[in-house]
Parts: sequence; C-alpha cells; structure tokens
Amino acid sequence: MKISDNKVVAVAYHLTVDGKTVDKSPEGQPLEYIHGTHMMIAGFEKGLEGHEPGDRFSIVVSPDEGYGEYNPAFRFDIPKSSFEVGGVLREDLLRIGTLVPMFNSEGQVVQGTVAAVGENTVTMDFNHQLAGKTLNFDVEVVSVRDATKKELDEGLHGEYLPLEEEECCGGKGNCGKGECEGKGECKKNK
Repeated sequence: MKISDNKVVAVAYHLTVDGKTVDKSPEGQPLEYIHGTHMMIAGFEKGLEGHEPGDRFSIVVSPDEGYGEYNPAFRFDIPKSSFEVGGVLREDLLRIGTLVPMFNSEGQVVQGTVAAVGENTVTMDFNHQLAGKTLNFDVEVVSVRDATKKELDEGLHGEYLPLEEEECCGGKGNCGKGECEGKGECKKNK
C-alpha cells in the first residue's frame, strides 16, 4: 500500500541539520501519523507521498516547506520581571539557549528560547529552533495502512478530541470550544 491521504504511516527517520543529528526515531519505535492531516511539516509529507513499506530514501526539506524562514521580528526583549514566580526571579530559566514556555497575547502557549540576558530585560527568540534551516531526513517506511473512521475523527492518539473545560481554559484563553470568560468557563459551554 502506498502513502497517500488518510493512511496511517509509520516511518523510522534520522534528521540532520548542517551535518549534525537533530532528531531521530528511537530504535524499534517508528513515528506514526495520519498522512494528509497537516500533523507533519509539508515538505516531510510531500517527500513521503507515494512510497510504500520497505522504501529507504532521503528527503531534503527547504525552510519554506519546513519551519519557515527566520524572522527577526519574532525576537524581542521582555522585562526580567516576567520570569518571576511569587516575587522570586527564576534564575534557572535565564540561561542562553533555555527553551521557556510562555503565554502570548491570546493566552496560547508559545515556546521561546533565551537569546540574551540583560540587567533588566531578557531577549527571547520565538522563531522555531529550525527556522531558516534545510532539513535532511533519512527515512524508512515501516508500514502503511488505512486509517479507521475513529482515527480520522479523533486523531491517531486522540489529538482531535476536545479538552475538558477545566483542562483547556483555566481563564487563560481560547479552549477550542469557545472563548473563556476569565473564570475557566467557555461561553459556548454555558
């Protein structure tokens, strides 16, 4: 069976960037996903299209089909006080290269990397760590099968299921069911 939309695909992969290993699937534990559902970067899916179990090949993914070009506008200074918890500065987070989850203005969690630490500010870079990079994948297609209706509706691992109200809102923003009203309740759930 060939890889096409709505197939559950299992691939073993080894990703290198600039000649260095960045990621790889654990031995005997291939990556599984539903092809064509945009769960993977576009260039990776495009490179797998039409292949079948047993195929071994390389995929080169340009930044525009990977994690995008590096955007300097996604790098900016944040007051050091933003890294305080209970009035105490989290010095452990203020190391260059540390990945820090933060909330954006819509209440969504975004990952930022500490790029510099000043006296009163911290320079955070919110570009993906692989933005602007060419990705080199060596892959082996392990298996391909039709996705079940349940997998198409709920996701391979339940990732399409709505979160419970208390899990998603917490007064922090859009929970997928409706806008939160600031007390952990979604407008649509009332």
